[in-house]
Amino acid sequence: MRKFLFRRLLQVIPTLFFVLLTVFLLMKLIPGDPARVLLGPEARPQDIERFRSELGLDEPVITQFAIYIGRVFTGNFGRSLIYRQDVLTLVFDRIPTTLLLSFSALFLAVIVGIPAGILAATKHNTFHDLSITILSLVGISIPIFWFGMILIVIFALQLGWLPAVGMGRLSNGLWDVIRHIILPSTALGILSMGTITRFTRSSMLEVLRQDYVRTAKAKGLNRGLVLYRHALRNALVPIVTVVGLQLGSLLAGAVITETVFALPGLGKLMVDAILRRDFLLVQGEVLMIAFFYILVNFLVDVLYAVLNPKIRSSYRGAQ
Repeated sequence: MRKFLFRRLLQVIPTLFFVLLTVFLLMKLIPGDPARVLLGPEARPQDIERFRSELGLDEPVITQFAIYIGRVFTGNFGRSLIYRQDVLTLVFDRIPTTLLLSFSALFLAVIVGIPAGILAATKHNTFHDLSITILSLVGISIPIFWFGMILIVIFALQLGWLPAVGMGRLSNGLWDVIRHIILPSTALGILSMGTITRFTRSSMLEVLRQDYVRTAKAKGLNRGLVLYRHALRNALVPIVTVVGLQLGSLLAGAVITETVFALPGLGKLMVDAILRRDFLLVQGEVLMIAFFYILVNFLVDVLYAVLNPKIRSSYRGAQ
């Protein structure tokens, strides 16, 4: 087991390297010169050239990438060209908002999606199953930005129940934070909610058709015991996979949600950085999001062994 986990940790290094390479090249493909964008259209040519030299933009692309890789491995992500602060400082200041939004959206998706999927599976080919399936398809199909604006119009502008934009402060009480996070987390979590519902339904249907479930029912065991102890426990492995992958998707989807709801998180910071060609800030943010995504996948692999004895035994064999 330890050897397996060690190998999985070693796979993180090449993954992060290719993430860095991809983001670096994509930033180079974006039209426009960062020096001209930051200094403005009235900047003199000699000032632009001097600024490019300070940033190392006059070096060959391979040299620029090598220098950046060297800085990253020493913990130096550079200074933001817009905010004139260390990239890591800016990222760590904004990341609590993004994580709160993502985990709130995932929490809503799980507490609604898993029970809805179980209900649809136990009521297979009934009105309940059809209704839940249609609603989950609608949730998967709705664009986040459109659904977010609909929520703002209904619950903030017309009904006035919840704030439309911004982030609450703990100094004003926990309820202030909850009120501000309800709408954005609902908008962000609607897609994951539909996805988790569909996977839970499919996984439960497959398990409920197994012989050991029929045997448990034939023995006269309590229906709830059969459903949750025998069926759901074995159906959780693919569900955990989907939940883990959805967290990565939520971190990426936070870019749109934070822009719509004006939340001071990584998403809004990244949009500003892309528009103003702050390539060091963009690279630092993407690397941080990729790190969290890889960490989530690693934790999902560990949970496999906890939930499924067969996977646990295969891990022992891998040693």
